[in-house]
Amino acid sequence: MGAADPPAIGPTAYAAWRETTLGAITEALELRTMLDLIGDPRGARTLDAGCGDGALACALASRGAEVTGLDADPLMIDAARARAARNGFPTAFVEGRLERLPFADAAFDLVTTLAVLCFVRDGRAALAEMARVLRPGGALVIGELGRGSAWAAIRRVRGWLGSKTWAAARFHGTSQLRGLAGGAGLAVASIRGAIFYPPSRAAARLMAPIDPFLGRMTTIGAAFIALRAVKADAAKGGT
Repeated sequence: MGAADPPAIGPTAYAAWRETTLGAITEALELRTMLDLIGDPRGARTLDAGCGDGALACALASRGAEVTGLDADPLMIDAARARAARNGFPTAFVEGRLERLPFADAAFDLVTTLAVLCFVRDGRAALAEMARVLRPGGALVIGELGRGSAWAAIRRVRGWLGSKTWAAARFHGTSQLRGLAGGAGLAVASIRGAIFYPPSRAAARLMAPIDPFLGRMTTIGAAFIALRAVKADAAKGGT
C-alpha cells in the first residue's frame, strides 16, 4: 500500500469485532444480505475483491463457488488462507489492488466486494476493473457502508477526532452506488439495505429479526447497502 492509502484494518481488529455481540449480529446480517443478492453460486468462477480475512470468500466456497480472493493487505491474505485451510476450502488468494486487478478480461462469472469501496480512492477505476474481469452476463454484488446512518455519523466524528481509518473513508448512498455501477456499464438489478439499528448491542438484538424485512423495503437509514448489477451479454443483446 502506498503512503496515500488509508491504514489497513487488520485481521486482529476483525476478530475482536466478531467476538462482540454487536459485531456478530451485524456481520451476520451483512453476510446474509450479500448472499441473498448473490443467489446460488455453485460452479461460478468468483472473485471476492478486497476479501479481507476471507469471511465472504469462504462462505461462497462452502456453497460451491470456485473462489479467488484478492486483497491489498498481505496480513489479510494470510488470515484468509488460514481460514480457508481450517475449513478445507480450495480457495486461491492473491495480493493486489482493485484499481489494477491482475486478471484477464471476462475471467469471472461473479465478482463481489464487501465494505471495500469506502477505502478506495478511485471508486470509478475500481468499478471499471471489476466490470472488465466480469464475463458478459455475469453479476457484480457490492456491499458498502451507507452514508445516511447513525453508524456513519459516529465514524465521521471519529475521523474528525483523529482516526486515520475513518478520516480516509468515503461512505456511499444508494444513488452513488447506482452511479458507479452504471458508469462501469453495468445494469442495476436489485438493491437491499441492512443494519437499521444504531450501534448498540441492545438495539441489534431487538431489531435483528426484522432487519431483513426492512432491507427489502428501503435503504433509507441503512448502515449497509448492497447492490447487484449485471454486465450486458452482447450475444443476447442485453442483460
